[in-house]
Amino acid sequence: MLESAYALFSTRGVRDVGVDEVVARAGVAKATLYHHFTSKDELVLAFLQEREHRWTFDWVAAEARRRGATPEEQLLAIFDLFDEWFHRADFEGCSFVNVLLEMSSAHPAGRASVRHLENIRGVVSELAGEAGLRDPVAFARSWHILMKGSIVQAAEGDVDAARRAQALARLLIGAHREARA
Repeated sequence: MLESAYALFSTRGVRDVGVDEVVARAGVAKATLYHHFTSKDELVLAFLQEREHRWTFDWVAAEARRRGATPEEQLLAIFDLFDEWFHRADFEGCSFVNVLLEMSSAHPAGRASVRHLENIRGVVSELAGEAGLRDPVAFARSWHILMKGSIVQAAEGDVDAARRAQALARLLIGAHREARA
């Protein structure tokens, strides 16, 4: 069920997908879904948790560390990953931003999205600290603007948005490196 919900929610958002469609795709009875998840909101929260696991930790964080020899290279590798993602036919945007905008920060799913976005900044902040950059938390906030902005720009059709963001990211790294000296 979660796999079916994941596929639907990540590509179409949460408001557009009903419970009936999730159970039909999963090939289970509605009672089975409600045995595991007491509501659609609970299913959405489980989807967001799974998205964080797959997208934030297993893909962005792990792959950036694998591709870069230094923490600075690992930070920049995030935009190499995004560049590949933006050129894929199945590019679907950021589920955390999408759910936050769909539901608002007052909704439990919106609040969960905010927490998941904070965790992405935590990954960036950790890399910035390892790179010795000044004020890794503030750096991560600025870096995250570049990440989210490039995703939105790609959703608008600019498949080269990651390259543009990476050029700005290099300047941001330089500014945080210079300020430290």
